[in-house]
Amino acid sequence: MSEPTGKYSITMPRDIAEAARARSGPSGLSSYVAAAVARQIERDNLNELIQVAEAEHGPITDEEIQALRGQCGARVTVIKI
Repeated sequence: MSEPTGKYSITMPRDIAEAARARSGPSGLSSYVAAAVARQIERDNLNELIQVAEAEHGPITDEEIQALRGQCGARVTVIKI
């Protein structure tokens, strides 16, 4: 990451911290945790976008999902919230 960084203290379950440290590799635990938090922020932003779109246009129907799958093949994965 080339952006300015700050030092923070977080608390998490020990087993999660140990698994993250074991998987973090040469980039280190801080980079691993930062990437995980960035992914969660992206998911939260997408969920907010879906909520706004569904509030304006109504929920996506099963028929619309099937039509998209037909157009895109099996690449479409829908997660309803």
